[in-house]
Order: sequence, then structure tokens, then C-alpha cells
Amino acid sequence: MPASNSSQEPARKSIRELTGPRLAAVSLLGLLARLWCASLRIKPDEEALRILADERPTVFVLWHNRLFTIGEVHRRFRRPHVKHPIYGLISASRDGAWLTGFFQKIGIQAIRGSSSWRGTQAVREAVKILEDSDLGITPDGPRGPCYDFKPGAALIARKSNCPVALLGMSFAKAKRLKSWDAFYLPMPFSVVELRGRIAKIDPKKSPSETIESLKLTLEELSRDQ
Repeated sequence: MPASNSSQEPARKSIRELTGPRLAAVSLLGLLARLWCASLRIKPDEEALRILADERPTVFVLWHNRLFTIGEVHRRFRRPHVKHPIYGLISASRDGAWLTGFFQKIGIQAIRGSSSWRGTQAVREAVKILEDSDLGITPDGPRGPCYDFKPGAALIARKSNCPVALLGMSFAKAKRLKSWDAFYLPMPFSVVELRGRIAKIDPKKSPSETIESLKLTLEELSRDQ
């Protein structure tokens, strides 16, 4: 009998998920993060308030290093106006599994994929869920470089038929971690300034022009200390 060639086929990659003690640890971290963020004095500008009160499904775009407070922003300023869920575009890797578990504990669902793996399918899923849900994107995630606006975020913005909102935050007091993005951890009870703008997506512009326009606006809204 001829030998089967199944053993010679490359193993398929699978989406990493957390189980057991790791999931329990993330659950505890999620609870601590919710208590931490509940103490923050988040001050949105008028445009951010208008954006968050809009009942239409929306694409929210922010830099990766400002992710810590986004769950609280959504709970405090978005949930009173909409009932549909919010999804985040998160890497399908092991690192993404930790972030997925954490986000689920603070009320954000996940679409798994990145530019290096499962990117095309993730874009299709993202455009589909925007029919009745919000979507959060960090255009420089999952591993940077910091403030590098990747094409996937711009592609979703161009393909979606819903508002694309750019969110920027600055922090009165925050610790910056030694990560690739110098992640911000605002100090408990400190002030977070939240700014928002609706992006103007011109279909006549090239993808590179769209990326540059979105990046410049997001940089203006996100001042580093």
C-alpha cells in the first residue's frame, strides 16, 4: 500500500485561544482594569461626544498605545446610546489571545487577524460586522512600528459604508511601559482628554493618500507627553 502523503502536508495554523489558568488570570486582570478605568476622569470634547452618541455602526480608529481606556470610553459614553456590540481587530497569534481574553472581559468582542496572517479574511469579517456592530482598529498594531498606519485599517475605512471616527487621547498623569509602542497606563483618578474627528474618506484618492490623511489627523488628536 502506498504511504499516505498526509504527514507531509504542512500543519495548519490555528487561532490561539486562552484556557484554564491563563483565562482565569485574564479575567482577574479585566476586573482590575475596569475598576482602575472607572476612577479616571475622562473629558471628551464636543466632537467626541457627538460621535459616540451617533447610533449608526461606526469604525473607531486609535493608536495601539491608547487601548487601555477604550473599554471605559465605550461603556461610559457609547453604551447609553447604542445596543449593538463593539468588535476589535486583534492578531490571531498567542499575544493576540491574551488581548482577546482581556477585551472580552471588558465588553469587546474579537475579530482575529493581522497583516501577517489571516488578514484578508479578517477584513472581510470586519466589513460584514459593520452592518450592525461597531469596530475598533489600532492601525499600528499588533507589533508596530509605533504610529505606523498600516494599509488594512485604511482598506476597511474605504470599504465600509459607515462613519470612520478617529479618537485621540492625552493623559495628565501616565506611566509608559517599555513595550514597542510605549503603552500608556494612566494613573488612577487622573484626567484623560478625549478628542474625536470624523474622517473624510475620498474614494477618488489613492490608498496611500488615504493612509497619509488618516495618519496626520490621528497624530494631531494624540499628543504625546
